[in-house]
Amino acid sequence: MSPSEVPAQGSTAGFPLEAEAPAEGRSQVQGSSFYAAMRLLPAPEREAMYAVYDFCRQVDDIADDEGPSPQERRNQLDLWRRALDDLYDRDIDSDLTRPLAPHIRRYGLLRADFLAVIDGMEMDVGEPIRAPDFATLDLYCDRVASAVGRLSVRIFGMAEAPGVDLAHHLGRALQFTNILRDLDEDADNGRLYLPAEALAAAGIAEREPRAVVDHAGIDAAARWLADKALAHYRAAEAIIAARPGGRLRAPRLMIGVYGHYLRAMLRDGWTPPRRRQSLGKARLLWIVLTRGLAR
Repeated sequence: MSPSEVPAQGSTAGFPLEAEAPAEGRSQVQGSSFYAAMRLLPAPEREAMYAVYDFCRQVDDIADDEGPSPQERRNQLDLWRRALDDLYDRDIDSDLTRPLAPHIRRYGLLRADFLAVIDGMEMDVGEPIRAPDFATLDLYCDRVASAVGRLSVRIFGMAEAPGVDLAHHLGRALQFTNILRDLDEDADNGRLYLPAEALAAAGIAEREPRAVVDHAGIDAAARWLADKALAHYRAAEAIIAARPGGRLRAPRLMIGVYGHYLRAMLRDGWTPPRRRQSLGKARLLWIVLTRGLAR
């Protein structure tokens, strides 16, 4: 699970709003619901979001690369930290930060948020995450999802307070939804992001990922986390309904897409066998028209 997975799920191949992305991040964002959302932005904001997305993909790839040792991957993440320090402290661009630098300067993107993303990636290095306590899961989601949201709302031109609040709630909502969509894929990779409190409430003592997701109580455990996701969606919707300044079409679209996934999972449940929820082009177009293009 990664921040880039949150916006990248789903296929929009052939979707009418698609056009060629800038070279930065093009290979990663084409054919994604994230790409459809970014096409709603003016070119400068869109290019900034592609650069942020590409940063997320690069540090995520470091964390997920099974070739190097955990220490070698931590060292690669440290290279990113030092490159960001050079940029922020000495205004020195490196090969790593050069694609980000103009957007950092233009939109006032904060070093702390980039570092939080890297810290979140580092949590996936080494021993796989398995049934963390909820406080640890919430910290992970803040780093890999809400920190990306904090970068995004600055690009969207939101004021500080409502922007940070929206990033907090929408980041958690999207990440919790992704965790619930990816139970089987994560289990196959030895990972289990459902928190220990959810498993305890469902009477699941096992901690081996495949045993947990195949357990008879998995539906109750998943609904425990789904309830928290719903609360975060409601809070995000309330922030947007208050009409804060800034460009809100992309966040509304992501709520529409991932809210659809969560409602479908709640309808079908998580008892095996599960099917991974997805969106057809027609449904995505409807969400774009009703949420992404609405003023």
